[in-house]
Amino acid sequence: MTDVYDHDTRPDAAARPRTVVVCGVGAVTAQGEGATALWEGIRAGHSAIGPVRGMPMDGYGTAIGGEVPHPSRPAYDYLASFGGREREPAMDFALTAAQEAMAGAGLGALPAERWGVAFGSCNGGLRTAEKLARRSHEGTAPPDDGRHYLLVPPQAIAEALSSAFRLKGPALSVNTACASGAHAIAHAAEAISAGRADAMLAGGSDAFTETAFAGFTSLQSLSTKPAAPYSKDRDGLSLGEGAGMLVLAEESVARAAGAPILAEVLGYGLSADGYHATAPHPEGEGAARAIRGALKAAGITPQDVGYINGHGTGTPKNDSAESNAVRAAFGEAADKTALSSSKSMIGHLLGAAGAVEAIITVQALVEQTAPPTANFTGTDPKCGLDAVPDTGRELAMNAALSNNFAFAGANACVAFGWPSGRRFSVPAPPAAEKVVITGGAAITAAGEGLDALWEAWQHGGRLGTEEDGLHVARADFDPAAHISARDRRRMDRLSQLAVASCRAALAHAGLDADEHTGVVLGTGLGPMRSIEDFLLPVLGGCPDHGSPAIFPNTVFNAAAGQVAMHVGAKGPTSTVTTGHAAGASALTVAHDLLLQHRADAVLCPAVEDLSPGVLTAYRGLPLFTDTGYTLAEAGITLVLERESSARARGARVLAEFAGHGTACDAAGVGRWDEDGEGVERAMHAALGHAGLHPGEVTAIWANAAGLTRADAPEALATGRLAAASGCPVHTPKQTLGEPVGAGAQLAALLAVTGWQEGTPAGPVLINSSSLGGTHISLVLRPATEN
Repeated sequence: MTDVYDHDTRPDAAARPRTVVVCGVGAVTAQGEGATALWEGIRAGHSAIGPVRGMPMDGYGTAIGGEVPHPSRPAYDYLASFGGREREPAMDFALTAAQEAMAGAGLGALPAERWGVAFGSCNGGLRTAEKLARRSHEGTAPPDDGRHYLLVPPQAIAEALSSAFRLKGPALSVNTACASGAHAIAHAAEAISAGRADAMLAGGSDAFTETAFAGFTSLQSLSTKPAAPYSKDRDGLSLGEGAGMLVLAEESVARAAGAPILAEVLGYGLSADGYHATAPHPEGEGAARAIRGALKAAGITPQDVGYINGHGTGTPKNDSAESNAVRAAFGEAADKTALSSSKSMIGHLLGAAGAVEAIITVQALVEQTAPPTANFTGTDPKCGLDAVPDTGRELAMNAALSNNFAFAGANACVAFGWPSGRRFSVPAPPAAEKVVITGGAAITAAGEGLDALWEAWQHGGRLGTEEDGLHVARADFDPAAHISARDRRRMDRLSQLAVASCRAALAHAGLDADEHTGVVLGTGLGPMRSIEDFLLPVLGGCPDHGSPAIFPNTVFNAAAGQVAMHVGAKGPTSTVTTGHAAGASALTVAHDLLLQHRADAVLCPAVEDLSPGVLTAYRGLPLFTDTGYTLAEAGITLVLERESSARARGARVLAEFAGHGTACDAAGVGRWDEDGEGVERAMHAALGHAGLHPGEVTAIWANAAGLTRADAPEALATGRLAAASGCPVHTPKQTLGEPVGAGAQLAALLAVTGWQEGTPAGPVLINSSSLGGTHISLVLRPATEN
């Protein structure tokens, strides 16, 4: 086992600033394959939006989009790991773009364990899910069709990228709708800055889906002609598809390898509107906070920014709100700053937009050229900024921004710098501090509250009942006790679980949420119930029957947006979808946001809702034949705070979140390393981060849930850990059920409650793993330690 203190993973590593640079880029868009084709088309103002030919378009609000022409097949055969037959286009796009980015970066000699993946998507493998649902609906599904459900979760694409390039460091997927690609870059940069990786493959991918076309048709948001962002005659957006991938690396690592340095990632800003499920705040209030956050993190002023690659969707509300946000953040400098929208030429790539537009922003810096906004028909007074109409312009610039704003009010802004230009002063890193847990709440099959959860765990009886071949434990939950009928009207069950558990956790912590309180939500399954409810009428041959009331809930971050709206948490927001490890992934992201002082407190809900389609998918997968396995619903929230913030308000500290580690097996879609090597690396990394040795651990809360293929490797890894003799290994999921992505929150609350009930007080390890070999370990200490 590699020394856990190698490669800057020590707790004090954050005290030494690490510059993050872009070393390689790759793209697949309507402009063609390759980042060069993308940039040449964008720089020339060429709109590649035209008739969509790859899927039937009858019944939608438009027949055009930014379709990828003649997509090629990537070199990596991801179907081989599970015997699949049908490809997923979003995965193909991501792998093809990644091949280009990795080849251009020239970092092949870097150890696999120091590489990670951060992948953003709005829909993940939804096109596969649509095809599976249609075949099931028509009765034409072959007997083994269900194995293709492995391609549906967004994390499957992240793990395919890890496997294709043998990247064994952190791996996560992020789903903040149209800001997903930007969030992936932000989380990747944070992982490098914190010393958890030396390089990250980051980006996003989305393919055309029936759900997206029907959904935006239901909202009357699609234009019948190519989108004309910021123009006086704009009337809607054009959808696009494709992928963008970037290789980010720590600067000294890149220079030592002789890698090209295209740009610096100077900083990023994240925020929540907390305003509306689909519409932006009309004054751009939340977006302005994200832009200011990026400027502050980068150590630059509005006057330093030469160009902004705008969100620019072409809808009346979005473009004017973004213009207001730029004015609010830039002041008088707004009218002097070039701003343009690439969506006018490739369409809105949803979760891939932030990544592809980041590549365009980097190329703008490299060539010192501001690309244009195509299809421009004249300035709208409600926008009024310099939209660089029709043709690009040469422009000397040292810094540029990329804006992405999304459904559910998730805002992101990433700042890039030109390495050949003026170097900016990097802000001093915040002083070292602890992250603590100050509140928690649980809604599970045991009932509501921590006492009910603890009693069920102590009783030891298996929860749940049989449902057509699966043992299922439903959450015992009355939403009316927490949320008014008026507020519940537009919420699906996933959002209700999130809002109710967050309200209870805030009350437990004695905290009032505000713009200094963030939300990082974890969900492995996401809003599948809403997707099913929206999609089934569409699959019945009626695209125009998609419900505008349901469609906003089909994005994975809808629940986080509802939390922001209903509890007032308007700080940095993100939604991570790392499969069965999603809740643990959310906790790691929140931990690092707090250490960088991007928030004073962060709500970390992990929520799962078992819809009929979800249960069908689990029944169709060959992994779930073990009779000891229980699939469970849950809404479990932890409140994390910086210790100084918690102490300043006199909060009761329940535990210290002392460290975390993530590792990927990179063994293929739906596969683990049989020896538990990745689990072992994650545990050692977490202990190293916490400054602990294995012998100091007083308990291990295992991922084990009754699946032999997953439990056996973990057992081998924990056996090799060299924990103290008699150190208990707890397996709560084997009785309480596997709450999909909420397992880490479940174990954390049981550990904290156990200390209060008199169990031995000392550091504990909490393990979580996805079904595709991503492993996350967390270290908690009692509040009285150190």
